Amino acid sequence: MTFTVAIVGRPNVGKSTLFNRLVGKRLALVDDTPGVTRDRRDAMASLGEYKFRIIDTAGLEEGKDDTLSARMRKQTEIAIDEADFSLFMIDARAGVTPLDKHFADILRRGKKPTILIANKSEGKAGEAGMYEAFSLGLGQPIPLSAEHGEGLADLSDAFDEKLRALGIDPFEAEPEEISVKSVSIEGEVSEEDELLSAQDDGLPLQMAIVGRPNVGKSTLINKLLGEERMLTGPEAGITRDSIGVNYTYEGRDLRIFDTAGMRRKSRVQEKLEKLSVADTIRALNFAEVVVLLIDATQPFEKQDLSIASLIVQEGRALVIGLNKYDLLENRQEVMKDIAHKLEHSLPQIKGIPIVPISALTGRGLDKLMPQIFETYKLWNRRISTAKLNKWLAQTLSYHPAPSVKGRRTKMRYITQVKTRPPTFAIFTNRPTDVADSYIRYLLNELRWDFDMPGVPIRIMLRKGDNPYKKD
Repeated sequence: MTFTVAIVGRPNVGKSTLFNRLVGKRLALVDDTPGVTRDRRDAMASLGEYKFRIIDTAGLEEGKDDTLSARMRKQTEIAIDEADFSLFMIDARAGVTPLDKHFADILRRGKKPTILIANKSEGKAGEAGMYEAFSLGLGQPIPLSAEHGEGLADLSDAFDEKLRALGIDPFEAEPEEISVKSVSIEGEVSEEDELLSAQDDGLPLQMAIVGRPNVGKSTLINKLLGEERMLTGPEAGITRDSIGVNYTYEGRDLRIFDTAGMRRKSRVQEKLEKLSVADTIRALNFAEVVVLLIDATQPFEKQDLSIASLIVQEGRALVIGLNKYDLLENRQEVMKDIAHKLEHSLPQIKGIPIVPISALTGRGLDKLMPQIFETYKLWNRRISTAKLNKWLAQTLSYHPAPSVKGRRTKMRYITQVKTRPPTFAIFTNRPTDVADSYIRYLLNELRWDFDMPGVPIRIMLRKGDNPYKKD
């Protein structure tokens, strides 16, 4: 039996720092700017012998009606309800503020127990604030330094006391770890028929949703999950760091990452936004399929192409979701324009699937998810060596490799050396003399003849004879 803990407190007291410390990874963005965290983020954490689920939350702030701060507070309240108990954190160096007192009153009247943490207690600067924390009426505060890892032993003792009071035995069963699937499979391909390298290994498919700010990424995830899991609103740039959530579609497990919007590099000036974009790129590195969300009501800009190009360079399977498609009048013209620009701007990856959807109403999601699985299947595709060499012989007979300075270029053998994305090695006598245009020709013929639209394909040239030829 595992248990759940939520970290709450006003902005900039060190909640995300403690979250990263307990998780053992730098998952949450940390900056001196107050209010960096806006969505709630969860992960598996450990403290001493305890293994548990921990939730990082936005800073508690006063907010009315449908303001951003009010929506952030609602997300925090959901986390408190989900948790077995909360860690209420204050800044010992700043002392107890009126906002701390206000939310301490709310937690004290609530049904869930709370552990009080006086963070930033290293040295003498936090002593006064730590003793002042007794006035909050939440019991004895735990002096802690989340940044330096001081006081974690005392926190573990507080966990033990709280769990005993709740009647929870965390050692009945170990919690499930959130795993990240490997992004590549190395090795030569056997002489078998075409097959898929991705087996049902029980790990979730890793999917990231990216795009410019305010195109509906968080709205799409909320519609898929059927709940207001991600913070949304008319304000651009609400999501700041990549948040992963688990999702099951028709019996297939996925781990979906909501990411911060990516603007043109020249417009990104603030340090926090640079951190957000870096976190988005990090999410791309772990993703297997990436959905590039585009606002159909706005022109298809160069930034959209730049993001698509980055996804292709990373070797990820790409699906384009055309959001707000239901608001268009000239739908076919927009689809043709986007397809035309992709064809000319990304010639190395033809046939990228474009799925019109509405994240707000859910229209088109029944087509988006099957397309994601189909693209993922192609991204994992293996082709037998026998079929590849038969294809190479036929292709060379139609269009032989150009000679260089009167010397003939011989391509003797091809094999698939990798999936995710499909990667092929061609053995030739003159690998450095083969023009890029001819490699693109082979790549396009390979994509066309083996029906692999929309996924990155890589061809490497190696010097030598057939490696399987017997002496």
